[in-house]
Amino acid sequence: MLANPPARPGDIRQMSPDQLKQFFVKNGEPGFRAQQVMDWVWKKSVTDFGQMNNLGPATRQLLAQHFEFRPVAVAQRQKSTDGTVKLGLRLHDGHLVESVLIPTDTRMTACVSSQVGCSLTCKFCATGYMDRARNLDPAEIYDQAVIVDRIAREEFGQPLSNIVYMGMGEPLLNYANVLESARLITSPQGLGWSAKRLTVSTAGIAKMIKKLGDDGVKFNLALSLHAANDEKRNQIMPINESNTLLNLRDALKYFYAKTKGEITYEYILFYRFNDTPQDAEELYRFTRHLPAKVNIIEYNPIAEANYSNTDPQTLDKFAAYLQQRGVVVNVRRSRGKDIDAACGQLAIKEKA
Repeated sequence: MLANPPARPGDIRQMSPDQLKQFFVKNGEPGFRAQQVMDWVWKKSVTDFGQMNNLGPATRQLLAQHFEFRPVAVAQRQKSTDGTVKLGLRLHDGHLVESVLIPTDTRMTACVSSQVGCSLTCKFCATGYMDRARNLDPAEIYDQAVIVDRIAREEFGQPLSNIVYMGMGEPLLNYANVLESARLITSPQGLGWSAKRLTVSTAGIAKMIKKLGDDGVKFNLALSLHAANDEKRNQIMPINESNTLLNLRDALKYFYAKTKGEITYEYILFYRFNDTPQDAEELYRFTRHLPAKVNIIEYNPIAEANYSNTDPQTLDKFAAYLQQRGVVVNVRRSRGKDIDAACGQLAIKEKA
């Protein structure tokens, strides 16, 4: 006899394998049906019970009575002159987040969001001027990877190669869901990616960086640094007042000792703010304690802030200063500026 279905179907993607197995057994179905369903959901990214063709009609009907999918849907799509694609993605409750596909000759990178808005107030970042409405659940982050992969194949004939958690929100303030999404993307029971193709970026929450070490994560870690002295970093990133550079350095040492994971420092050069030789020397001193690399990023101006990008000559001198001291430096040129898809520009603007 079937159990009475709930008044409102539950989200099938919130169910664990054990919970789903118990559901099937309770309803007179063999327990192995749970693994069949999980394979459809996480390996094949199916969001329609009707497509689960190794299940009988009665089983599919049972699932549809008790569960539903709440997939992310593409609401807006823009393509930059440089090929960058920005997506406005509608969540099941009406909220919008943004994801970006960044194509190059050697890789296809998805920049995914972890929160609706952000609770941090970084002064140079458009998302920092939004309120945080809620965290994304693991399936909503997973869906971004699946959607951007599909678009990479459609637009460029290539699959996604990398995922960076550098979109809207602070990933380490949505810790459990971010880690679960990474598990779903990297697990053999999910998409089966290598964890080294994922990078999680944080504005710098020391205790959570240490927790990453304790949890033995395999993905890469990036720190949005942008200033290597506390006075300047406090001005642009208020989170630094409670997570000082000394605390962050200790947390990163702890993380590296536990995981040996790659660490990247992200550093936006602002004109006449953090682009002097003294700033370069402070950055070198901060980074020299661990094997790491520095990504120097062009600033992308936003209406809410008065910062501007440094000039090309100053940028080149800054990078050369670090390289002469043995720092591995990559200069990241802006992509998608014409559609507000570049670093620091993500903030939902509803279309009329």
